[in-house]
Amino acid sequence: MGKFGAFEIILILCVVLLLFGGKKIPELMKGLGKGIKEFKDASKGEGETKAEEKNQ
Repeated sequence: MGKFGAFEIILILCVVLLLFGGKKIPELMKGLGKGIKEFKDASKGEGETKAEEKNQ
């Protein structure tokens, strides 16, 4: 159950394309990328220092 083959990945991508449409996918990926970046910064403790630098 844990392994995905090429067919399963293609099937998932097709379903996502049908659900959200071609125009919404780049917006979703951009938001996902920002979220991951913020999470990494927060886990490293860099989020607090960047916020402090912006306030000064």
